[in-house]
Amino acid sequence: MTKKQRALEIIERLKKEYPDADCSLEYDQAWKLLVSVRLAAQCTDARVNVVVEKLYEKFPDVDALASATPEAIEAIVKPCGLGKSKARDINACMKIIRDEYNGQVPDDFDALLKLPGVGRKSANLIMGDVFGKPAIVTDTHCIRLVNRFGLVDGIKEPKKVEMALWKIIPPEEGNDFCHRLVLHGRDVCTARTKPYCDRCCLADVCKKVGV
Repeated sequence: MTKKQRALEIIERLKKEYPDADCSLEYDQAWKLLVSVRLAAQCTDARVNVVVEKLYEKFPDVDALASATPEAIEAIVKPCGLGKSKARDINACMKIIRDEYNGQVPDDFDALLKLPGVGRKSANLIMGDVFGKPAIVTDTHCIRLVNRFGLVDGIKEPKKVEMALWKIIPPEEGNDFCHRLVLHGRDVCTARTKPYCDRCCLADVCKKVGV
């Protein structure tokens, strides 16, 4: 079985196992996902979802966050960790969206990468979830699982993993595939305990390379 064949089989099985694959960060506007994904660095999505409610009570739109001081934002987002840098990035990012994009998040990958605090993972998430474009989000679950599955060979650097997956994952499947990896990584193919291979839907096609 080639890596591409294994990838296609894994995609189909995960579809059956996790039919509803969505981002666990809650948002109803593109700029809110930008804020949440920045706060999610080294923080759980569940905590981010709680913190942003308080943030939007005080700063309900792009203009409000752009006009706020980083210190005022930090006071609210501090529970997410790295409050100072996250608040600074959010403030700077919203200023650019307000001043250069008329308050709208750009639907261009390279433009997203130029926003403060936005890396490839965040940009891919925005492109896939908000704009429905091909995307591969290489978060920690994705990197761990695709190495275990044998879809990549001992690659840990996010960009290199992303580039390797683009070669074997159909573009239209990438975004949902990565969401399903998060669900599978939390429930079955865990990081902090031994993987539950006995109840894994992929056991017979997984290389289980011990990563």
